[in-house]
Amino acid sequence: MATVLRNWSYQYQWLYDGISQLAALAVGGERRFHYLPLQNLTICHETKILDLCCGSGQATRFLVEYSQNVTGLDASPLSLGRAKRNVPQAGYVEGLAEEMPLPDAQFDIVHTSVALHEMTPTVLRQIIKEVHRVLKPGGIFTLVDFHKPTNFLFWPGVAIFLWLFETETAWQLLEEDLVGLLEETGFKICEHRLYAGGSLQVIQVRKVEG
Repeated sequence: MATVLRNWSYQYQWLYDGISQLAALAVGGERRFHYLPLQNLTICHETKILDLCCGSGQATRFLVEYSQNVTGLDASPLSLGRAKRNVPQAGYVEGLAEEMPLPDAQFDIVHTSVALHEMTPTVLRQIIKEVHRVLKPGGIFTLVDFHKPTNFLFWPGVAIFLWLFETETAWQLLEEDLVGLLEETGFKICEHRLYAGGSLQVIQVRKVEG
């Protein structure tokens, strides 16, 4: 699955950004897309936020508008280099999401934007456990990613997008009970909202204290 467009989108940031902005039109544009996982959250300048799989800082640049204490983590040195240039207000750490080089109970919020669909089911479970570990008790994990469309009219667009730009792991996420997996790991569900005909999901969960 996927085509040469996938490789080009990672090689050329202008192409990746253009594709992201085009896809975000389904929910009202890029700013609203990045606002969706932050709805109803209490964030102040001191809130410690981890932008997990931050890439080149596409979401990080919105997070720093809310907090002065944002850390981006990514496994790609190339992406981190771009993120540092694009969003110098944040701090950055190179590392795998499933083996974060970070101490326990460090963050108030862990955020990730359309990254979990890149992971195999095994790695996805490891990442969720790591998120639970680095969150403070009572901390929030908030994410936005693909979801199996509930409106059949959205299926052709989703299928074409996944075929052009994604791999088998994106299709696997559509079949994943992500809410159930988060609950099994020790999170309490706060919000689970669907957008764009059900093809996009926003989940907010809280790490149970104690």
